[in-house]
Amino acid sequence: MKYTPSIAFDEFAGSAKGVTAAKSRGRKYIRNKGYGNTSSTASQSDVKAIFSQLAKSFKTLTSSQIAAWNALAQTQEGRSTLGTRSKISGLNLYLRLNHWVVACGGTALATPPTLAGVESPASATLSLSASAFNITLDSIPADVTDLKLVVRASAPQTNGISDAYAKAAVVGDPLTPVVTAIELKTDYDAKYEAPSAAAPKVFVKWFYVNTTTGEKSGEMMGLATLSA
Repeated sequence: MKYTPSIAFDEFAGSAKGVTAAKSRGRKYIRNKGYGNTSSTASQSDVKAIFSQLAKSFKTLTSSQIAAWNALAQTQEGRSTLGTRSKISGLNLYLRLNHWVVACGGTALATPPTLAGVESPASATLSLSASAFNITLDSIPADVTDLKLVVRASAPQTNGISDAYAKAAVVGDPLTPVVTAIELKTDYDAKYEAPSAAAPKVFVKWFYVNTTTGEKSGEMMGLATLSA
């Protein structure tokens, strides 16, 4: 809530005692101070820890190594928060690739790799019941030596929700691709509450990561619904 301050606050700006004084379009006002949400899950903390360490390690690279990352970044692109395409920096590319290298158990790359792209995974069958939650890929590449499967899933959603893919977060560690059923329930229930009749829908994404280069494939999507 905003309040119009008295002349006593004419030059006041900033936050104090739970309120914030500010100025917008020539008008001064006071509003309740916002603190945001400081809570984070264990998985979010792990991701932040990886990026924090990588940001520090980038500063230790040699000038030639940084120049190489900057040069490779010019051939790549990213997307802004509004979805528009944009160029990325060498640091951005270093973080993007090395995040998955480290998340898959490898050591961060000091020099940029040769990028070849990663083919998207096949479609899959999702099976969700009170006692099991599995994903079964229809097929896998002939050589999966440098590939890991990453699964993202939303928290349980009600029947009224038709799209919650944007809420999907990584569930468990990167997996070795196989054509047999891959069990997700243990990691899923540890991250979220188990699906129920009131919230029976789980929106799932899955993709491959090249553990050597850190490249990520396109994502596949599917809906898992709790069976009776």
